[in-house]
Amino acid sequence: MNDATPTKIRFEYGDDDEAIEETVTGSSNIDEDTSMLEEDKTSADYYFDSYSHFGIHEEMLKDVVRTKTYQNVIYRNTFLFKDKIVLDVGAGTGILSLFCAKAGAKHVYAVECSQMADMAKQIVETNGYSNVITVLKGKIEEIDLPVPHVDIIISEWMGYFLLYENMLNTVLYARDKWLVNNGIVLPDNASLYLTAIEDAEYKDDKIEFWNNVYGFDMSCIRKQSIMEPLVDTVDQNQIVTNCQLLKTMDISKMTSGDASFTAPFKLVAERDDYIHALVAYFDVAFTVCHKPTGFSTGPRSRNTHWKQTVLYLEEVLTIREGESITGSMTVAQNKKNPRDVDITLKYSLNGQRCAISRTQQYKMR
Repeated sequence: MNDATPTKIRFEYGDDDEAIEETVTGSSNIDEDTSMLEEDKTSADYYFDSYSHFGIHEEMLKDVVRTKTYQNVIYRNTFLFKDKIVLDVGAGTGILSLFCAKAGAKHVYAVECSQMADMAKQIVETNGYSNVITVLKGKIEEIDLPVPHVDIIISEWMGYFLLYENMLNTVLYARDKWLVNNGIVLPDNASLYLTAIEDAEYKDDKIEFWNNVYGFDMSCIRKQSIMEPLVDTVDQNQIVTNCQLLKTMDISKMTSGDASFTAPFKLVAERDDYIHALVAYFDVAFTVCHKPTGFSTGPRSRNTHWKQTVLYLEEVLTIREGESITGSMTVAQNKKNPRDVDITLKYSLNGQRCAISRTQQYKMR
């Protein structure tokens, strides 16, 4: 069992003087060759193209938990950045690069593959940092840096369910290729958690809806819809069980294969209730700071654009206080599109009012 010892991490966001301390507890008629090209476009070009639109960057920048935490980490730990060479992986608008430059970095290389790189260059120039920040347009795996090594790699790589979009592998590639010995990766720690919720009303609206659509049986769509995890905000009052740590990743040491894993879990009911879904969320930590800092995307924390990931169960579980749902979750990259995530959930409950053992497959697309 992968039970976590609760630790206190300072979660900072909002105004500069605002800090919250929490317990850390995402048919075709073309021939086969052309189809393969289309798959390649879906897994790479389409992904980067989605980040060419300003709307997604606006959403991320307005996520105060996300952006303010990075700003505080950089501004309050200038001793880490002063006179250092920094690599910003997936720079977007260049906001993290600007933070680093303002904190005294010797030079920042901001790598962005989407068309937003052109905007980032203008933003850097407009704000007077062209002599400190170099924006490089291209994929990390294909570009040539003008320097052999960097002192710090910073990136906001996390996707829904932490691992959706598979940008973590890009950060690890950059780390292995350019980071100096004893260099710093920010953030350096990420943890994935699981809990269980009551969610009858929403499940009826999103899943059971397909059983009877204006008098017609469309349950074939229900079978597909329940396989697609829902990214949405969960009310903390819906939580029925404890929160279980599934996986902790040390970004400075892990390998790319570590992002695919099977983890056991045991969720113990804290009240008599019904369970309609399991919910995954993640925490991120910057432990090399003077004071360890981070943020959580959990239901009991301030909302972020990542929200939570809801995995609906085929059947409603009736559970009594103290009873346990036990099982395992397997997470892996999709073989055709490595930016997608395949999830296998095995779970069982042997309670007074409900006994069930089941395996469900989910696909984050």
